[in-house]
Amino acid sequence: MKDFEQMLEKYAELVVKVGVNVQPGQVLMVHAPLETAELTRLIVGKAYDAGAKYVLVDWDDEAVTRIRYEKAPEESFGYYPQWHADMLEGFAEEGGAILHIKVPDPELFRGIDSAKVSTAVKAAAVARKKYQAYTRNSRISWSLIKAPTRAWADKVFADLPEEERIDAMWEAVFQMNRVNSEDPVAAWRSHIGELKQSQDRMNAKRYKSLHYRAPGTDLRVELPEGHLWRGGGGENARGVYFVANMPTEEIYTMPHRTGVNGTVKSTLPLNLNGRLVDGITVTFTNGKVTAYDAESGREHLTSLLDTDEGASYLGEVALVPHDSPISRLNRVFYNTGIDENASCHFALGSAYPVNIEGGTSMTSEELLSRGANVSLTHVDFMVGSDALDIDGELADGTIEPVFRKGNWVL
Repeated sequence: MKDFEQMLEKYAELVVKVGVNVQPGQVLMVHAPLETAELTRLIVGKAYDAGAKYVLVDWDDEAVTRIRYEKAPEESFGYYPQWHADMLEGFAEEGGAILHIKVPDPELFRGIDSAKVSTAVKAAAVARKKYQAYTRNSRISWSLIKAPTRAWADKVFADLPEEERIDAMWEAVFQMNRVNSEDPVAAWRSHIGELKQSQDRMNAKRYKSLHYRAPGTDLRVELPEGHLWRGGGGENARGVYFVANMPTEEIYTMPHRTGVNGTVKSTLPLNLNGRLVDGITVTFTNGKVTAYDAESGREHLTSLLDTDEGASYLGEVALVPHDSPISRLNRVFYNTGIDENASCHFALGSAYPVNIEGGTSMTSEELLSRGANVSLTHVDFMVGSDALDIDGELADGTIEPVFRKGNWVL
């Protein structure tokens, strides 16, 4: 690939300066797959250049993860080391920043009992509940980024010769993150400004509800009083701006927990912790899932909904135009952090407290009383297409178009 080393260095600088926005004297944790070592080392260097006091790399090996599910005793899957959860809490209390290179193999758990995976995911969520509050309330800077691995590239670019797939994936990652521009940091600042314009327009509207219509979809979503649209990034508790997902093309808010009614059909496959679910159809009554199905992977969806009470309610509604740069790549990436930025989407599970006025200082009970959902989980699924229409209902009952054929009308 032409100038690959230069592009990789620009990418590393981008995620340090814009993604986690490392500050002088700050501690950074990088969670990275072994296959991303070259990028990870560059990120470590850029973080120290930005003034980081200490950078910890937490290496991940999916082959080791697979071995656990094949060989560990049953009691292993309900176990999560409390000392690790305590370490994460201490790290957050110190004001550290965390960067995840998140690229799960879409086929990692093929042939593995779904119950094992769900049990392990829930055990981790329970143990890390206090730590998750730091990220969901934006008290610390955190960011999810992408980098090619062999398993992921083989899945996404299966139509290309094997020797071309990794390069093709890098091209896509650089393109969707604007790394191929002359100044990626400046390009991102401009992009964030554009997302803020969309965010501000929707916040000015104060819609009472949104009505979604598409093939297989007829869904009305009420929005709680005081809801806030967000987009691009936001400030942590210390006033430092960070971008939680790179790439990002969405603006998002929370639905009213008990105000979702109708049926919605997914438009892209969902990689659910290394298990693929496709062709999802979900029916909601007064906010709760009352019927669901999937063309494949239904048992994994069942496990998700069984996580806790809140897993059967929506926590996020996000708008992404169908003509977004990622959608124009015309490829399914089997990675929610990317696919959700090619498509309007919803999330089952917890709402983000930043999406309601005063939410970050509310208790779980206060959030529930305001119409926000609370759950251990938060899983996005994609519903956008060039056939999606969305109407907005104003406070006075006026109905006006928001999306037509998958794109903004406003």
